[in-house]
Amino acid sequence: MDDAAGAYVISGPTAVGKGTVVAALKKRYPQVYVSVSVTTRPPRSGEIDGVHYFFVDDPTFDHLIAADGLLEWAVVHGVHRYGTPRQAVQEKLAAGIPTILEIDLQGARQVRTSLPDARQIFIAPPDWAELVRRLHFRGTETEEEMSRRLATARQELAAEGEFDCIIANVTVEKTVDELVKFIGL
Repeated sequence: MDDAAGAYVISGPTAVGKGTVVAALKKRYPQVYVSVSVTTRPPRSGEIDGVHYFFVDDPTFDHLIAADGLLEWAVVHGVHRYGTPRQAVQEKLAAGIPTILEIDLQGARQVRTSLPDARQIFIAPPDWAELVRRLHFRGTETEEEMSRRLATARQELAAEGEFDCIIANVTVEKTVDELVKFIGL
């Protein structure tokens, strides 16, 4: 596993299946560390604080920024802030543990500065219609939120050339297989 040790950024547009793919990778390779992001958005049904995200208020997020406690942070979809806690990632990397950061495009761009050796992987949808279908099927956003997310998704898709590797998420199993090959697990 020494060859796989390092940081891997997994990014892509909303509803492309990043979370599902990362969860399947983690199930297959439990030794991989998946960073838990911090966010100011409220939890969705079934989400657990400290497992899916660390849910915090705005003053707590402001403190993390001021204390340089985040590797990256961004306002996502024009509403809520998300960020990657620095300390846990640095501890895992120092221990030689492969570390996954599942983050948005803005965060991926910041990580190129804060963790320049991180490998960047873009998860793409098979096509636009499938991305729209997945977002609607998820059923967690209002029509207004879906419109905002799809506008952001168009910008994110235009940036796929910035990444070291592009993997189309046709099926979760094939996508995880491609990630495993790229990471070297």
